[in-house]
Amino acid sequence: MYGVYCPAYAAILEQLVWLKMKNIKTLGLASLLLLLPAIVSALEFDEIRDFDDVFSISAQAVGRERIEVSWDIAENYYLYHNNFLKFSTDTPGVVLGEAQVPEGKRAYDELLAENVIKFYEHVTVAVPLATVADDVKAVNLKVSSQGCLENVLCYPPSDQLVTIELPAAAGAGLSLSVSQSSASLLGISQETALPAEEAFSYEAIGLSAETILARFTPQPGYYLYRDKFAFRVTGDSGFQVSEASLPKGTIKEDPEFGPVEVYFDQVEIPVQVSRPAGEEQTITLQAEYQGCRDGDICYPPQISDVELQMPASIEAIESAEPVNDNNTWIAGPPGVMVSEQDALAQMLLNNPAGAMLAFFVAGLLLAFTPCVFPMVPILSGIIVGQGERMTTARSFWLSLVYVLAMAVTYTVAGVLAGLFGQNLQALFQDPWILGFFIAIFIALAFSMFGFYDLQVPAGLQSRLSSASSQQKGGSLAGVAVMGLLSALIVGPCVAPPLAAALIVIGASGSAVLGGAALFALSIGMGVPLILFGVSAGKLMPKAGPWMDAIKAVFGIGLLALAIWMLERIVQGPVILLLWGALAVASGVYLGALESIPQGASGWRRLWKSLGLVLLLVGAIEVVGAISGATDWLKPLDKLSSTNTTAEIRHVAFERIKSLEDLERQVERANAAGKPAMLDFYADWCVECVRMERSTFGEAPVQALFEDIQPLQADVTANDEVDKALMAQYGIIGPPAILFFDRQGKEMPGFRLVGFYRPEAFARHLKRVLEVR
Repeated sequence: MYGVYCPAYAAILEQLVWLKMKNIKTLGLASLLLLLPAIVSALEFDEIRDFDDVFSISAQAVGRERIEVSWDIAENYYLYHNNFLKFSTDTPGVVLGEAQVPEGKRAYDELLAENVIKFYEHVTVAVPLATVADDVKAVNLKVSSQGCLENVLCYPPSDQLVTIELPAAAGAGLSLSVSQSSASLLGISQETALPAEEAFSYEAIGLSAETILARFTPQPGYYLYRDKFAFRVTGDSGFQVSEASLPKGTIKEDPEFGPVEVYFDQVEIPVQVSRPAGEEQTITLQAEYQGCRDGDICYPPQISDVELQMPASIEAIESAEPVNDNNTWIAGPPGVMVSEQDALAQMLLNNPAGAMLAFFVAGLLLAFTPCVFPMVPILSGIIVGQGERMTTARSFWLSLVYVLAMAVTYTVAGVLAGLFGQNLQALFQDPWILGFFIAIFIALAFSMFGFYDLQVPAGLQSRLSSASSQQKGGSLAGVAVMGLLSALIVGPCVAPPLAAALIVIGASGSAVLGGAALFALSIGMGVPLILFGVSAGKLMPKAGPWMDAIKAVFGIGLLALAIWMLERIVQGPVILLLWGALAVASGVYLGALESIPQGASGWRRLWKSLGLVLLLVGAIEVVGAISGATDWLKPLDKLSSTNTTAEIRHVAFERIKSLEDLERQVERANAAGKPAMLDFYADWCVECVRMERSTFGEAPVQALFEDIQPLQADVTANDEVDKALMAQYGIIGPPAILFFDRQGKEMPGFRLVGFYRPEAFARHLKRVLEVR
């Protein structure tokens, strides 16, 4: 066919242009062109059917409040449930609401090489009419959609036009006129919601003397909430439900509750019972459940009874779990959430490729938190320390090696933590290790100020110089070591993405999958560091007074990092004094106490102004330390006239140490009719300290703590008792907050990991308090 125009090629190429755009991440243009002969041989040009013929559209008005649009889809074809399913109108006086699209079928798409949602055979979408003027008699609706022939080709996004006549205000009968892009006449159909007993079927059988198998089957397009199930045995048979094992559901984004678990397909639930000894017996298992039609309506809670035969038992079977006063086993609290880390873990298992991108983006966001940002002065010190030898290329390689070492360390530490439950970062928070690292930073800072040059002995230096001349960069190994230590010591943080990866590793044993997610997270955290390092190398001034000034700035940054790390060991007024001394010294260095000579430049005046500001800040910090303040971000807290009740405002945490302490305090809270909150805290945990200073003490949170018992486990020592408590609940390290209901059971869906602002934390507490 070389050099010959082929109409079939031209027609199919038009379709494949769209396929190439969708699938560009896995198929290049060259691959698509190689596929053309195979596709042409499988599908002749005259076999390509018109879009309107394959996806036959119809529409009707259901009152003046809603339009229902339906498609009859040809065999082996399907519509995508994606962003190209859109509705618009140019009818004056009409405003469309958000379309209510059913869930569709989840399936693997050979063309996209990923799991997608498709509609086969027939689908109906409800389009609310948010606003309809009284004089509007018909609505012109443009429907944009996209569909494919299974495993062969995809049509480009296509528009179909329909005109729907609305009923009169008095309620006259409906009439419909439909026009398509192909001008074909179409039929009218209507899909009404099924009765609850038809939408959700319930049946049960006795499997053994102590086990019942309950089966629920939602119809296509319907789902059941996982947390709405409850079971009880009615009558006086002596049977009681003791436990029900609910399988994992599918995460669905609920507009009211956020991510929740639901069942779209048939689900079988083993129900354990306690019972007296006796012969085969007929009992009635009553089930409570609630479900919805996807994107449309939700049914009220349903109660259904099923009679079943239970096999005989030669001995009585006692309940392993106590039941409540109504002899009812309840799945969970209303509106229970799936925690952020659990949702990410399920995403990682179900959609690894998409999860890697999500973890990379999460790493970018974490790069600007106190977990990663302190690495900036370390990398800056490395680059500035290179002096005149620094080039843009060299700064890039140094930054890249630093970030890769950090990423590999995070990944290895995370995999080991997931497999063995041991947080390596916590092990490196020993005061002696921190003190040694702080001393290194101080030594590097004074070297930046020009007090001395840090050099190795002459003999060793000559050997290193000879070896380094044979490798690009020379000091890459040292930079890698700094990246490794920075990951272990500088930023020991646990965030939801990290917790999600550890959940996957611990639950599935998949170190490869969890490790890949951690590496993607780490690379995302490192990208801003690489950009900063390259820009620092690009903008680095040559030798001279400017270079000395730049070194001094980064020296101050290293001293600030040393004080910031020292706060994990020493707290209170001492830290305020150190911050104050650093600010005063910086102000003096900038010339705050020097007079400005006649005709001084604007730069000189700017530096003096900044110096005066730092001098004032330092003085405030010193005054705060003398007054007994403990938060360097609020140094005048003790002196503020509006804060005379600072001690009263402080959260009244009950400190616990062991699992026994926790059980005792939770029982005490339950006796008072309160749920309990357990905060895992450590002095070396950056985000824990942020929560203490910025969240727990705020008025909205304090008001809610009146109705919930806040407990705190200080795991700074990371001793055997601390490790046992964290292991009991699968906690790798702080920050983590757990919640216990009024019956003393932990609510995993409400777990929090990482830092939360007061407003978000208060909203979360309100939802905890709604659980009864």
